[in-house]
This record gives sequence, C-alpha cells and structure tokens, in this order.
Amino acid sequence: MSRRLEVGEVLRRITASARSLLGARYAALGVPDDHGGFAQFVVDGVSEEQWRAIGPLPRQHGVLAAMLHEAVPQRLADVRRDPRFEGWPDAHPEMSDFLGVPITDGDETVGALFLADKQGPHGFTDHDEELARILAAHAALALTNARLYERSRELTLAGERARIAHELHDAVSQKLFSLRLTAQAAAALVERDPARARGELAEVARLAAEAADELRAVVVELRPAALDEDGLLPTLASHVEVLNRAHAARVAFTADGVRALPAAQEEALLRVAQEALHNALRHSGAASVSVELRGTPSRGAVLRVVDDGRGFDPAAVRRAGRRLGLVSMRDRAAGVGGSLTVESAPGKGTAVEMEVPGG
Repeated sequence: MSRRLEVGEVLRRITASARSLLGARYAALGVPDDHGGFAQFVVDGVSEEQWRAIGPLPRQHGVLAAMLHEAVPQRLADVRRDPRFEGWPDAHPEMSDFLGVPITDGDETVGALFLADKQGPHGFTDHDEELARILAAHAALALTNARLYERSRELTLAGERARIAHELHDAVSQKLFSLRLTAQAAAALVERDPARARGELAEVARLAAEAADELRAVVVELRPAALDEDGLLPTLASHVEVLNRAHAARVAFTADGVRALPAAQEEALLRVAQEALHNALRHSGAASVSVELRGTPSRGAVLRVVDDGRGFDPAAVRRAGRRLGLVSMRDRAAGVGGSLTVESAPGKGTAVEMEVPGG
C-alpha cells in the first residue's frame, strides 16, 4: 500500500488487501466528505455492473455513520438485525456478518473500512478484528502519505504554470506587442509610401514566425510532472495531445500491449519521443506525425515516431556536423540498454525507432 502515491490507487489497494487478508466476500472503503456523504467509496467483490446498478454513493447513515462518528470498530453477526440498519438499494447484494474499523489520523477519521460475509462457518473473529485494526493503521499512513504527495504535486504544477506564464509574458507577449505596432505602422504607410509599407509587412511576417517558434518552444520544454505516478502511456498521450493543438501538423498517438517498464526506460522513451517530435515539427515541414508505442514478446517496448516531412540524408547531416538531436537520442537509448535507428531520405520523411528490453 505504501509504495503507491496516487490516492485512488491507494484506496483500491487497501480495500483489496483487506478483503484478501480477512477472507471476506465483500470489502469497501469510504472517505467522508464534509456534507454528510462520501467523497470516495471504493468496493471490492462487487462487479462493475452491480456497482453501477446500486446507484449513487451512500450517505453517512446507520452503521456507516456510527463507524465514522464514534471511531470504534463494529463487529456484528448479522448487520441486518442491528437497530441502526436502514436497508440497502435494490441492486445491493445481501450481506450478513459485518466487520468495520475506522481509519484515523490522530483525532481525525479519514475513512472507514467495511468487510462483510466472512468465508467460513463462524463469521469474523477477535483475531480478524485485530488484523483489521493493524491494517487500518497502515492504511492511515499510506493514505495520508498519498494525500501529502498529491498536494505537493499540485504545488509543483502551480509553480510550473507560473513559470510558463512568466516565459510567455517575457517572450511571446512582448513579441506580439511589437508585431501589433509594426502592423499598425504598415497600415499607416500603405497609401503614402507603399515601398516602406512592404518592408513593415515583411517585418510583421518575421515577428509572427519568431513568436510562433517561441510559443512552440515553451510547449516542447514542458516537463511532465506525472511520469512517476501516471506512467509512460498517459504522459506521452498527454504530450502528443498538447502538440497536436499547438501545431498545424496533425500529431497522432497509438499504443498496443505495452507493459510497465523500469522507470529509467520509461523516461528515456519519453525524452526520445519528445526530441523526435520536436525535430519533426520544427524542421521537417511535415503535415502529419505519428507516434506508436507497442509492447514486445520479451516484455520490452518499441517506440516509433514517423513524419511525412521533407526528410534528409543522414550521411550528409553527419558530414556537415549537424546532429538534429540524433546523438542525444542514441545516448539515451544506449544508457538504458536499448537501441535507436533513424531512417530518412530527401522527400521521403523520417522514421525514428527506439527499442528497450524491459526488465
């Protein structure tokens, strides 16, 4: 539980662990909100179809309310016979024996763990209750840690947004201001001095191109704050989506059969994808770029970035001393035990392929 840093995943791990540890048919974990309901309610042992049919999240009432407000364990031979029991929705499965323990952080109840239908002849025991208490103590630490991590991530994202806003103000907005003034000057000169007006319009075109380049540079330089938590696929998909909105070229992403990879390999794949996309969008004149990530039988992965741009002669690039980021991409691939190949020819576009072994 403590190895996970995303709150939703921590809640799911706690719930599944409790159900497995105590041999229960059903398990649930509720996190209260401030309005008499639950901000989150995670279940294990109930199918997705059943859960949808049950309807909205429960309110804090009956035994659930007692768990949260009294902050003491509740062990019942048959929850339906408890005077606090107020019934279930129609699609709710029937349950009998019940064990619930609060999850507390100091004096605050941050959640409650519910278990029902012990898979055995005698229901939940004193030993089960002690195990549930121990599990709840670990759950409190894991949940608190995940919440703190998410808050720190939010602060990091806020700082990143502030940095981007600062760069946009310093670079792009000032460039656009100059562009507007130059366009106004050109408009004023059209009638009385067409030659000077043409010069001002050429300056407008130059400033517009610079502004577009600087805006795209800000986008390309965005650092993914969520790679460790979200993994490679969501992070790369999000990056491609941003580039697709920021550029005239169509940028598409597909993935197939990709398993979790070692952290260093995921980062190297992401950086190579970013560099290849940067080259395709800034230098190739491509109308479309495709990014494909697929798993391999050896549990590794292959990244392929293909554009339909003007292409180049790799040998001529090497002779001219231009690198286009190829050396850094090859270094990244080699640094994680992978390989990188580049296929290109004038007028034929470019394909960058990187393979990593997994592990």
